[in-house]
Amino acid sequence: MGPLEGLRVIELAGIGPAPHAAMVLADLGADVVRVERPGGTPPLPHRAGVADADYTMRGRRSIALDLKDPADRDRLLALAGRADVLIEGLRPGVTERLGIGPDVCHERNPGLVYARVTGWGQDGPFAHVAGHDINYISLTGVLHAIGRAGERPVPPLNLVGDFGGGSMLLLVGILAALFERGRSGRGQVVDAAMMDGATLLAQMMWSLRGIGRWSDEAGTNPLDGGSPFYDTYRCSDGRFVAVGALEPAFWRRLIEGLGVAEDEFPHRADPACWPAMRARFTEIFAGRSRDEWASIFEGTDACVTPVLTWAEASRHPHVAARGTVVSLDGVEQAAPAPRFSRTPAGLPTAPPRPGSDSTEQVLREWLD
Repeated sequence: MGPLEGLRVIELAGIGPAPHAAMVLADLGADVVRVERPGGTPPLPHRAGVADADYTMRGRRSIALDLKDPADRDRLLALAGRADVLIEGLRPGVTERLGIGPDVCHERNPGLVYARVTGWGQDGPFAHVAGHDINYISLTGVLHAIGRAGERPVPPLNLVGDFGGGSMLLLVGILAALFERGRSGRGQVVDAAMMDGATLLAQMMWSLRGIGRWSDEAGTNPLDGGSPFYDTYRCSDGRFVAVGALEPAFWRRLIEGLGVAEDEFPHRADPACWPAMRARFTEIFAGRSRDEWASIFEGTDACVTPVLTWAEASRHPHVAARGTVVSLDGVEQAAPAPRFSRTPAGLPTAPPRPGSDSTEQVLREWLD
């Protein structure tokens, strides 16, 4: 089920953005076959022992091939000959050395979209240097910009590099290449670099900086916690609310709910007024619990919401109403997104154990 039903995808086993992108394609109906090395992919240290219960691997089949073995390499190339997309997240040059690089695959299948995702990209001085999400975004300006003024930068989970700049931009590249193939009949190589993608995600900040409206000093800008009307506040119970009252109409709803006179801060856009405003807001929000404030502002346009934990998020009425979080085998996780009117995605299937599917069966299905 889903708009990508009938699309055949090979995923060379790895970690980070490549399996996440493959998951999204599988969620939307693609037939994704993950190719594991014998013994499976070693888990990261913080995920030791959960390799076969990783729900990022949901929705696809898993076969085991030793790509250093000529017979298994030929099996992979046979699959590539019938695939629409091949995804790999290995270091530049690895698949070429294995004999399954884009040139070899395109000889078998000129229409193949060969999608590659790395931190630094396929070329450049750092192309072969090891790194993780935090390293890739550190060279983009993005990591520097996330944090309080005068404090250390805060790692934004691995959402900006791995999944925003990596997986999402890889998916854009795949779908764009498939669209172009519909005109030319030819595949091509997609080179998705996490640092390129993270930089693209930050284009609004680059634009504001270019016209003198964004400072290089973190925590001093309207959207990075510098502004008191776009920030979080601690409540009496130690929990937090998020405030995003940027526009004047939302600002008025905010101060009404807080019981502040409109003329108390007549120059709200002036950064010189922000310290006093922040101190006042901090004092007021500390007077009630998080859920009391959520009740006061619920249904208004003040742009004030409770900051929920993972456990609380799945139970929120709006999240529950849309089915944004689903349970699969008792494991809560994100539902497939986005949504489609005619070809909705179904619930994903549980992740297979690495290499548990029959290579010969997949070959028969794809080659028939």
